[in-house]
Amino acid sequence: MPKRGKKYNESAKLIDRTNLYDVNEALDLVTKTAKANFDETVELAVRLGVDPRHADQQVRGTVVLPNGTGKEVRVLVLAKGEKIKEAEAAGADYAGGEELVDKIQQENWFEFDVIIATPDMMGVVGKIGRVLGPKGLMPNPKSGTVTFDVAQAVEETKAGKVEYRVDKAAIINVPIGKVSFGVEKLQENFKAIAEAIIKAKPASAKGRYLRSVTVSSTMGPGIKINGQKLMEK
Repeated sequence: MPKRGKKYNESAKLIDRTNLYDVNEALDLVTKTAKANFDETVELAVRLGVDPRHADQQVRGTVVLPNGTGKEVRVLVLAKGEKIKEAEAAGADYAGGEELVDKIQQENWFEFDVIIATPDMMGVVGKIGRVLGPKGLMPNPKSGTVTFDVAQAVEETKAGKVEYRVDKAAIINVPIGKVSFGVEKLQENFKAIAEAIIKAKPASAKGRYLRSVTVSSTMGPGIKINGQKLMEK
């Protein structure tokens, strides 16, 4: 077991680990147990009753959080012709074509957080798939990052669109904001992502869907939420 710091141990004393909290109680505790000297990110972790090995039990989608993520997202758009101008007008940090793909490949350039590509660019983007994939940067139609509507994609990404995706352990990890947002804004963001995950429940999933729901700040302890109540709403 790793040795915990003094601040973490002090925060942990405020939490009853045997209790399943309501959402507002849990988020209130998150803000109280965040002791770091920076604005910590609030993370949601959900363990689902699905088997990710089966294609029909994949849970994945995107949500635009009502209050954003609190993080400045740098967007790169890979497109052609007029779509480059559309992307720039919508607020893309970088927009271009093959020359930017070459820059990534030859200069190991990664001054961006999200790549949006038009479908007619995917043949070129595929050349650097081995580089983008491990970094989670490969554009994908399911996450809305492969589209001809680059303006909307840029605007949504800048506004706080997040992707949720179940991993091999049947867990979804997604940020829902910053501690500085306060409980009310965090609640609104939590509700948006929780509703999306519940709505995405595969028809083939059996038994309890939300096995565990936990929120925590970057440096703080996990706080368990009553997932059954979420399913009843």
